[in-house]
Amino acid sequence: MSDSLTLATNCAKHANEIQAERIEVLDLRGISSLADFFVICSATSLPHLKAVSRDVRHNTQEETGESPRSAEGEASSLWLVLDYVDVVVHIFHEEKRDFYALEDLWADAPRVELGFLAGDVSE
Repeated sequence: MSDSLTLATNCAKHANEIQAERIEVLDLRGISSLADFFVICSATSLPHLKAVSRDVRHNTQEETGESPRSAEGEASSLWLVLDYVDVVVHIFHEEKRDFYALEDLWADAPRVELGFLAGDVSE
């Protein structure tokens, strides 16, 4: 069983490998009982949204042995959620992400630095 930070960064890494955009990992420990981390990323089309979800699920399972306890949403809703209990992965179509603005809602959550992102400017 992976620790939640390892699982969150693993999910983010696999989203990056399939060219998900604007990948953020929010550290909710001590802020919320919902989860330890949110991974938030964007996809550019419906097929890309499905591919990001598929690859994050498959590659995270292969690498860590972890599968989401549940998965919510349909690609047509433009927002898919993979719930790993301590880590929740939000995959948005780019236009829905700005509408829901989870980063603004959780503005007090520290961002996890993701060194594998080219040009990463996370604080």
